Amino acid sequence: MLLHTNGDIVKRKDYPSPNPNVRLEEVTYVSDGLQVKGMLASPKAAGRYDGLLYLRGGIQHVGMVRPARIAQFASHGVVVFAPYYRGNRGGEGKDEFGGDDRNDAVAGVEVLKQQPTVNSDRIHLFSFSRGGIMALWTAILREDLTSMVTWAGVSDIVFTYKERQDMRRMMKRVIGGTPNNHPDAYRERTALFRIQDINIPVLIIHGTMDTNVSFEQALLFENALRDANKEYETWYLEGFTHYIPPKMNRQLVKDAVDWMKRQN
Repeated sequence: MLLHTNGDIVKRKDYPSPNPNVRLEEVTYVSDGLQVKGMLASPKAAGRYDGLLYLRGGIQHVGMVRPARIAQFASHGVVVFAPYYRGNRGGEGKDEFGGDDRNDAVAGVEVLKQQPTVNSDRIHLFSFSRGGIMALWTAILREDLTSMVTWAGVSDIVFTYKERQDMRRMMKRVIGGTPNNHPDAYRERTALFRIQDINIPVLIIHGTMDTNVSFEQALLFENALRDANKEYETWYLEGFTHYIPPKMNRQLVKDAVDWMKRQN
């Protein structure tokens, strides 16, 4: 019997691409012995590219990886891998909202490193919303990354429970209680206690009027990075919410990819 290690690709199939210059594939890979799925986007032009691990927001079908979004990033000259997280789109296991499913992100780095067009010494993290907590843990648990961008990112699960009444039922079900009656399950998801273990440059992008993931979460993360003497930059979007208008959004994607490519 063939034994697989984390990040091993067990299946890949072509996926229709909205961009003629980008190839899309749906990849099945191994994480903690589970077969988990994700989307891989590669520029068709020959070359060696930085790798980008795109960590989606939401849970289950909400916030699912969008092919057009992944292709958009790849069109700026990076190879992108976006895990769906366990339990989604036919993947094994269950989405745990920043629990053991963080290992799906950690193993996703190995998926990128196996791609022949990827410079395996230059892998970046890009996260949105819930993906923020996944990115923090990936940066903490791996020492071979180049930079991290968190856009409207969750940095504290307890804070999320308190500010999002509409998500409490889901969080109780997935995490197994509330911060009051099950504090350890929330604490172990909150990466702010481990900021000293993040040793890559960080870019925080956040709208000041965001009500999905409050601006306070960006400030919590910034304060923790500053207190730990970490290298970081902030792009705070005055008056903007969780959703950025398309034209501005496209420019921000380009600017963020350019920022990552400049990091050493």
